[in-house]
This record gives sequence, C-alpha cells and structure tokens, in this order.
Amino acid sequence: MLYAFVTVTLVVTIVGSAIAAVLGLLIALARRTAPKPIAAVLTFVMNFIRMTPLVVQLLFIYYAFASVPPLTIGIIVFGVHYATFMAEVYRAGIESVPNGQWEAATALSMSKQRTWVAVIIPQAVRATVPALGNYVISMFKETPFLAVITVIDMVAAAERYGGNHFRYIEVITLAGVLFLIASYPTSLLIGRLEKRLAQSY
Repeated sequence: MLYAFVTVTLVVTIVGSAIAAVLGLLIALARRTAPKPIAAVLTFVMNFIRMTPLVVQLLFIYYAFASVPPLTIGIIVFGVHYATFMAEVYRAGIESVPNGQWEAATALSMSKQRTWVAVIIPQAVRATVPALGNYVISMFKETPFLAVITVIDMVAAAERYGGNHFRYIEVITLAGVLFLIASYPTSLLIGRLEKRLAQSY
C-alpha cells in the first residue's frame, strides 16, 4: 500500500497538479487574449471536458491509446481534466483585479506582456490559491479512479490485500487514514501560503 501510495497516488497528484496549474493558466490567458472564434472553440472544448465524467475520459483515452502506459494516461487525463476547472478559477482571479491596475500599467507605458507578468497574474494567483489548493486535494482523493485503467493505486492495493487475506475493513480504513494524513497538512500549507501571499501585497 505504501509503495502504491508513493509511486502512483502521489506521483499522479503532484505531476497532474503541475500540469493542471500551468495548462489552466494558459487556457485562461488564451480565452482572454485570443480572437473570439478561437476563444469560443477553446471554451467549448473546456466545457465539454468539465462536463464529462473523469472515469469516462480515463477509459476513452486508455482504449484509444492502448500503446501508452496506463500511468502516463492517468497523469495526462487528470492534469487536463483539472486544468479546465483551474482555468475557470484563474479567469475569476483575473477578473477580480481592479481596472485601476490595468490603467496604472497603461499610464506607466508597460507592455501587455509586462502588465500580465508583473501586475495581473501575481494578483490573480494570490486570489485563487485557496480554490486551486482545493482542486489539488480533490485530485488526490480521486486517484482511486485509476483502477479502471488497471493502475494499482493505494486503494486498489488495499482492496487486493483485503481479497487475499479476507481483511477488507482494516486495510480500507488504513487507506482512508493515509488519505487524511496526507490531505490535512496540505490544507494547512495552502492556508499558510494564502496568508503569506496576502501579506506580500
């Protein structure tokens, strides 16, 4: 169980979260700056992914790309799936930046790129840290879905052990405790990061 926790559950969560955070920001920026037809197509694709169950996406990609390792499929699908949710969080964060910040950047003759990098994105990220952190925790808790594409995560390993030794309650309880032990410090870390970002501006 611990081996599956470290090599699957944590790997998918960490790498998938990194993909989701970066891709989500890129999607949010593209929707804001791209021409309307491109933004409309991007919005449609994003909404389609958001409204489709994660399990369905995992199975579809697993069968469509049978030659790709299941763990890789899991990481990519989790990352892309949650990127669409994080994109909405980033969008809300960007829209929460006061218009005065845009006007001040224009008055200082800052380029658009400089305005985004130095003014808008830092403030947007500061406002979105709690929501982004919640999605990371959600991703962590949904890793048992990987079992549908034959990836043995911690819960699947616990179920397999329970089947071999007829002790399901103990191992499933242990898996739940491990999830709690990993999730709770993460929530505290997110809260501390939120306070630190608030103090830096």
